[in-house]
Amino acid sequence: MGRVRQKDIKRTAVELYTRHRDKFGKDFKENRDRLSEVVRVQGKFMRNRIAGYITTLAKKG
Repeated sequence: MGRVRQKDIKRTAVELYTRHRDKFGKDFKENRDRLSEVVRVQGKFMRNRIAGYITTLAKKG
C-alpha cells in the first residue's frame, strides 16, 4: 500500500463537494455515510480523510 498524498485527498473532496453540495452538510458522520453512497472509496482511512475535508469545506461556506 502506497502513501496517500494530501493533495489527492483535497482535490477529490473539493470535486465531490462541488458536484454534490446538496448531499453534504456540517456533520462528519453524516458526510462519511453519504460519501459511500456517492462514490466508492477504497479503504477506511481514505474515506474518513475525504469526509473530514468535505466537512471543513461545508463549515467554511
